[in-house]
Parts: sequence; structure tokens; C-alpha cells
Amino acid sequence: MKKSTLVTYAFAAGLFCSSAMAQKVLTVKANEPKAGIQPTMWGVFFEDINFGADGGLYAEMIKNRSFEFAKPLMGWTVQHKKFKEGVVLVLNRKEENSANPRFIRVTADKVAKGDLGLTNAGFRGMGIKKGLRYDFSVMYRQQSAGLQLHVELVDSTGKNLGGATLSPAEAGNGWHKQQVSFTANETAPNGKLNIWFEGNGVIDLDMISLFPGDTWKNRPGGMRADMVQMLADMKPGFVRFPGGCIVEGSELATRYQWKKTIGPLEERQLIINRWNYEYANRPFPDYFQSFGLGFFEYFQLCEDIGAEPVPILNCGMACQFNSSEVAQLSELDPYVQDALDLVEFANGPVTSKWGKVRADMGHPAPFNLKMMGIGNENWGPQYIERLQVFTKAIKAKYPDVKIVNSSGTDPDSERYHYLDDELRKMNADIIDEHYYRPPSWFLSNAKRYDTFPRNNVKVFAGEYAAHVDWSIRGEKRNNLQGAIAEAAYMTGLERNADVVTMASYAPLFAHIDAWQWTPDLIWTSNLNIYGSPSYYVQKLYSLNKGTHTVPITLNNEVVAGQDSLYASAAIDKNSNELIVKIVNASDKAQTNTLQLDGIKKLAKQASLIVLSGAELTASNSFAEPLSVAPKESVIDLKGKKVEIASAPYSFTVVRVKMM
Repeated sequence: MKKSTLVTYAFAAGLFCSSAMAQKVLTVKANEPKAGIQPTMWGVFFEDINFGADGGLYAEMIKNRSFEFAKPLMGWTVQHKKFKEGVVLVLNRKEENSANPRFIRVTADKVAKGDLGLTNAGFRGMGIKKGLRYDFSVMYRQQSAGLQLHVELVDSTGKNLGGATLSPAEAGNGWHKQQVSFTANETAPNGKLNIWFEGNGVIDLDMISLFPGDTWKNRPGGMRADMVQMLADMKPGFVRFPGGCIVEGSELATRYQWKKTIGPLEERQLIINRWNYEYANRPFPDYFQSFGLGFFEYFQLCEDIGAEPVPILNCGMACQFNSSEVAQLSELDPYVQDALDLVEFANGPVTSKWGKVRADMGHPAPFNLKMMGIGNENWGPQYIERLQVFTKAIKAKYPDVKIVNSSGTDPDSERYHYLDDELRKMNADIIDEHYYRPPSWFLSNAKRYDTFPRNNVKVFAGEYAAHVDWSIRGEKRNNLQGAIAEAAYMTGLERNADVVTMASYAPLFAHIDAWQWTPDLIWTSNLNIYGSPSYYVQKLYSLNKGTHTVPITLNNEVVAGQDSLYASAAIDKNSNELIVKIVNASDKAQTNTLQLDGIKKLAKQASLIVLSGAELTASNSFAEPLSVAPKESVIDLKGKKVEIASAPYSFTVVRVKMM
């Protein structure tokens, strides 16, 4: 970004201060705790967009493993030296198995290895790691044994990187599963899988699968470990799932239905992903949902990383931007029952219908679900009348379950104000607000919740991100400018923790070769991963949230834009620490004084964590994943005044031990 552009933008947002400006005193009253900060305050939002699940968090490497894509052999290439019609057929058994109707039949006539085979391209290729074990499995059916399957990983040139031979031995009318493991001997970012047939016979194949051996917690068929680790490192208070617009579907037929995402993998019904076709300029015809990452795996993930689950369910309305299709009120019962049954699946005893399903999947103990969302970005009277039906039924059976309610698609419109008024009349538990806006909006709205009612109706900032110049595309759109604006805005969320109970940036993941939407919190390739500057802002807030807010003022006013400064403060009663967050959103370095009142004695040193960059356009990349990342140091303390040097475009966290 040119300097002139920066100056124009900054003046428009009221950012810059004079270099000759006098040092300012920020007064913290550490002995006046105000709002309690909920453990759920900072969380994460997951939606299967940008290949976030299949091809992302879900570690399956085979694309279209059960041949259920709209084009049954998409992702697959039939290899043959002597072409014969009907050698590989896609068969459909819809009446026998509606959830997984298709399989392939391979007819081999005394073939040698290399004569007949199948190649799978993976999700934008396969990331292969030297020395790592790979687990191949397949469901098969054959009348008599006689074929061997030679499985091999190859790089983009066709070079063999390791493999094994599988000899299906079972025969008869039934389906059987067999697996084999092998180790890769080289690393490749864009590999493929070959299956070569040898021998004579006819074999049916389905659920052809390949997983790396280093899944999260080494679970077979599990999740990509480095992606989960990035979440675990944040220590999020909650995980919102499965979206997002995925919840609604472009029509009700493609809405997310949690009951179809649990149980044996081969019984989970694949559907098209709405992000397959949503953007005409970036179509992804190979984007489907296999639901290998389903609701059981979601609850398990939350448990693994110590986060509360916040599932969002369809309210009988499809996406109003796409179709405005709604279920009639007289036909809403199945949708409501899905919500009630989800609570039973998560919390019910093993003697209950859905509690038994959970137990049979390997988790007899309850997941302790405490809240759930009804609808995503739905609006209008049609939403309210459906929400009222859900609310009555859920509260009658599960009065302690908190309900997250939609306030539509934006933070300030006739649509928003109608919903906010109606939901407050209903004494709603939590109102979910979404805002994707320019950085200037976040800077100028740091006081948004200062004047909100202080009552039992809480706010969930369920989806937000600062969207910089649309001319910037891809990963570079996640730059320091957006992160600093978000950090400034979050001081207002924290200051108003008695109003805002949860917040989450969105979207979460994006694959560098398969993204539809930017900016995104975490970027991945087939082999690597890095956090954006916004990731580190979110992480710093989550790891430094404290238990109670305390006042921090500049000239007896909250610090929310004066001379480009934004600040919030909290104490942690568990560790007896004071935590101060300061954002300098200008291009000038500032040295300010923290006046710490209400503290008898302080430790001799304080911890200082700073996120900054030389330019607003600074960003991270696979080549430089830590270009914009927090740097930690300690500073000496003398008395109860602390001088803080705030670099241009910086976010600073100060932690002080109170004695």
C-alpha cells in the first residue's frame, strides 16, 4: 500500500496523532473489578468453507472415496494399457443403500501390474511426508479371490514414494474391509495414489481411503494434527460448528442434518457443499461434504481442547439470499425434534436412544452440552415465529440449555433492529451478531456495546473480521491493518464483558489452493500451516483474558480512539495478575504511562507481549509464517507507574503480578 493511501485512510478513520503530542497517562483501577469475563469469551468458528473439512481438518486424503460426487469418477482416473469397455463400471444400489448407493466394479482378465489401475488425485494433490506411515483401507466384495491390489504413492512426476500389496481374501455376497499400511520414503507436496490390479477376477470396491499415521491423538481416520494443534494452542473457550451458511443450505434439501453425520462412515450420506457453486468467479465442482468430520468428532474435538461446544442447527429455513425456502410451521416438528435429540445425543444417559448411539460410537460419558444456536443469519418475522416454536420446546425439556438467536447478517439495519427488538422482548438468552466490515468500522465502533442494556440478554459476536481493500486477494488480505483494527475493537468487547459473553473470528481455515472467501484466520497447504496476524490477535486475547474487567481510562474516559489508542484491562483472580491490552492504531510510536491504582504491591518485573509490523500491509506466508507474530520480553517496574512504548500499528499485552 502506498504511503499516500495510508495517510488518506488514516485521516478518514481519525487515526493519526502528532509526533509532538505529550505523553498520556492511562489510569487503571485494579481494585474495582466490574464485569466477570466468561471462560467462553474468546472462541473459534468452524465452517466447511475453503476446503476446511474435507481436504483440510478431516485428514482423509482420497477425494470422492465412495464415488458419490455428482460425477461419480471425479478425482479418479482409470489407467489401462489395453482398453476394454466395461473394465471399470460405477454401479448404483440406491434401493439397497440410499446413504451410499454407488460403488465401482473392476473386471480384470489376467492383468499384470501396470496394465489396469486407478489413480486418485487427492484434494489439490496429496501432501506426503518422508518417514510417515500411511494407512490404506477399502471395502470390497468378490465372488472368488484372485486379484491383488498394489497400492502406491507417487509424486507429481510419477516416482514411487512407497506402497504395499493388499490381497482381498474374503469371498461371497457380503462386503468386507481390509487395510494395509506402508511408509513413504520421500516428501512431496502434490502426490497421488495409484491402485494397480494384478490377476484375474471381478471385484467391487467402495470407501477407498488413505490416512496419514500422524492424525490428532493418533486416532485412526482422525483429524489433521497440525490444524488441531493451532486451535489447541489458542485455548478457545468454545467451538461454533458447523457454520455458518452450511447450516442453512441453499435449499432445505442441502441443509446440514446432524443425524446424517454420525455412525459408521459408510452410512453417512454425502451431499454437495454450497461453496461448490456459491461464487461464480471461484467455482469448485469437486467440493462436497463426506461428513467424516461429523457431530461426534466435533464434540470429541471440543473435549480434546477444553472448549465448550456451540452447535448451530437449522430452524426450518434455507438461506434467504439463495432461495428463501422455509418449512411450513405445520411441518416444523422434525426440525424441532432434531434439536431435542441433539441434546440427548450430547448429554443423555446410555439408556436413552441417542445417548446409546453416542456410547456405541465410543463415548459413554456425556459431552455436557450447555448451549445451542437455532438458525444462522436468518431474519424477518418468519424467523421469529419459527424460533418461538423451537424455544418453547427446548426450554420445556431442557430449561438450562442456553439458546443462541440470530440477529441477521449485519450490525445496523432495519433487519437487525427488528430482530434485536423482538429477541429482547422474548428475553432471549444470547443474540448472535455478525459483521464483516472495513477496518475503519471496527476502529469507530470500539464503543458499540458501552450503551447496550445490562440485563440477562447477552451478545455473541459470532462472526466477524476486518475486510481490507477488496483488490487484495488471497492470503495477503490477512494483513496487519485488519488485525490491528480487530484488536482495537476487541478492547470494547472485553470492556463490555457483562454484555458480550462470546466472540469468534470467521472463517477459520483456508487452503491456499482452494479458497472461496478471504480473509481467514489460519492458512494451510497440503503439508504446511501458518497463522495470520489476526490469528495471533485472537490467541493473545484468549490466553490473556483474565476473570474480571477493571476500569482503564484516559482523561476519565474509556480508551477508545483518543490519539489512536484503544485499551482494556482485567484482573485474573486465579493468578492474581493485572492484564492490560493497548492498541496503537497510528503510524507513530507512542510512549504512554500506565498509572496502576488500587494495588498494594507489584512484582519487580512485568511481562510484555507485542504484535507489530513495519507496514499495515505486513502479512504472514508459508515462506515467512512468523513475519507478524508476538514477541515477548520483560520490563522492570519501579513504583506503580509503568512506561509503555507502543510501536506504530501495534498490539501490546502487559501482565503484572499483584503481590
